[in-house]
Amino acid sequence: MGDKEVKEELKPIIQWKKQKGGFRASMFIFVLSALDNMGFVANMVSLVLYFYGVMHFDLSSSANTLTNFMGSTFLLSLVGGFISDAYLNRLTTCLLFGSLEVLALVILTIQASLNNLHPEACGKSSCVKGGIAVMFYTSLSLLALGMGGVRGSMTAFGADQFDEKEPSEAKGLASFFNWLLLSSTLGSVIGVTGVVWVSTQRAWHWGFFIITVASSIGFVTLALGKPFYRIKVPGESPIFRILQVIVVAFKNKKLPLPESNEQLYEVYKDATLEKIAHTNQMRFLDKAAILQENTEPQPWKVCTVTQVEEVKILTRMLPILASTIVMNTCLAQLQTFSVQQGNVMNLKLGSFTVPASSIPVIPLLFLCTLIPIYELFFVPFARKITKHPSGVTQLQRVGVGLVLSSISMTIAGIIEVKRRDQGRKDPSKPISLFWLSFQYAIFGIADMFTLVGLLEFFYREAPSTMKSLSTSFTFLSMSLGYFLSTVFVNVINTVTKRITPSKQGWLQGFDLNQNNLNLFYWFLAILSCLNFFNFLYWATWYKYKSEDDNSKGKDFGETPLLMDVGRKHDDDDDEDKKDHNVKTKENSQTSEGNTEGPSSSDETDDGKEKERKCGEWKHR
Repeated sequence: MGDKEVKEELKPIIQWKKQKGGFRASMFIFVLSALDNMGFVANMVSLVLYFYGVMHFDLSSSANTLTNFMGSTFLLSLVGGFISDAYLNRLTTCLLFGSLEVLALVILTIQASLNNLHPEACGKSSCVKGGIAVMFYTSLSLLALGMGGVRGSMTAFGADQFDEKEPSEAKGLASFFNWLLLSSTLGSVIGVTGVVWVSTQRAWHWGFFIITVASSIGFVTLALGKPFYRIKVPGESPIFRILQVIVVAFKNKKLPLPESNEQLYEVYKDATLEKIAHTNQMRFLDKAAILQENTEPQPWKVCTVTQVEEVKILTRMLPILASTIVMNTCLAQLQTFSVQQGNVMNLKLGSFTVPASSIPVIPLLFLCTLIPIYELFFVPFARKITKHPSGVTQLQRVGVGLVLSSISMTIAGIIEVKRRDQGRKDPSKPISLFWLSFQYAIFGIADMFTLVGLLEFFYREAPSTMKSLSTSFTFLSMSLGYFLSTVFVNVINTVTKRITPSKQGWLQGFDLNQNNLNLFYWFLAILSCLNFFNFLYWATWYKYKSEDDNSKGKDFGETPLLMDVGRKHDDDDDEDKKDHNVKTKENSQTSEGNTEGPSSSDETDDGKEKERKCGEWKHR
């Protein structure tokens, strides 16, 4: 009788899930991704020329200004992720920051269109000053904040359209990240060809104007899809939850850990919150879950096991995040120095002049072909072997990308030697721009593996209350990579200026033919190789959340509604003890698993017990 009542009450929520979310809702997000990335990538590969030719920065200052801008953009994605997790829903957050992005593009367009808002050439590293500098840096700051906030909320919002606990939708979630990359790649192709050509061959303000219009259309499209979205309500601030664990663990540092993990504090009353099984890593944090005698359970006095495990998960993610920073430093070179290389190479393709900033179209076109092949053929084949919804694990994808990035930098150094030697021998006959396609193509494939792998990794592994913030870790890695690029350029220039016989830094001045850019590329290649072994260590040490938590569905119910309805059911104390023993046994048997959810047979066997259990408070 009780089961029938539960099924009847589940019908509205099941019907709602069929009507909302899925790929139908994701289409609106794919449109925004394509249109917004069209401008984002166009700026990424061409702004260095705008800074150099219009704003009159020198070579290294142009590169550093762009990397600082890109680093700030990705760093500010954390702001968007935090706000969408704690205060506003992800759709509202995305539209709010989108309006700031459009405003910044309008200011940038106005400054580019008026000559009296351009600085005069002064021969120094930077010539912007006064009101021109205020307008210039205001537009870049607003643009970084807007673009960063959008990226911090859009990816998680799209992933919210799939329920990762449903086997069919778990596969859809894995596919979503691949199709999201494809949509952004298609937009990027238009950006690095059409938009860049207009900017560099016609006028910069027309290129910025196209980007402004495209972004506006993208955000309007996102808003129109509201009736189709699954919109999750923001919860408790993830920052406060993390701080509570740290503070309480510090307060309890002198307390001994209980002999049994079952004595740690956990709450089952709130069925809407995800429960995470206890792990034995970082046991010192477990002290935050010790409920002392004669103490009322309050947030800053005791934390639940789930809350402690959330902090453990984020802590385990940090070495993975750090291991991808160097790769993003390599990416920064393809958007700065490689573009400057292309600018002094032979840009002719027959009678057509190819903008140097458009060379990334080669790997982008390759990705447009490779991503569907990967999704439609490789992933289904790999699923049959690994039984993993994504075909291969997220960290395996990241590892492949790290190896390819090292190879890309090695080849970049070799190509630079060839380009520089020809430039010194006969500057009137430079080598073709398309020699750069090798390093771009290899790194493009690396980016496909690493970017999608990181996005899916951080979303799947994140606690339910921190999905946006955790997904923003991908962009935090990019941010730190761009900032590290600035540090490397400045430090290497300073050091090599002192130790080289010519007393000139590797990357100094305005003439690439007098520099040693190839040595800088090879330095990054060696660093990337060492970083890969560092990644292997931490990837081996990392324990996927599903390995610790795959019995969660058995213990806590299939859906929040089912668990909530289960509060109505009561059993006697003997049944409670029996259920407790069964649960303990199951946890020990499944703690080493790596599945995405419980089996249907287990759900059936434990259905009555999990319905009852949700109404209880347990102090382990």
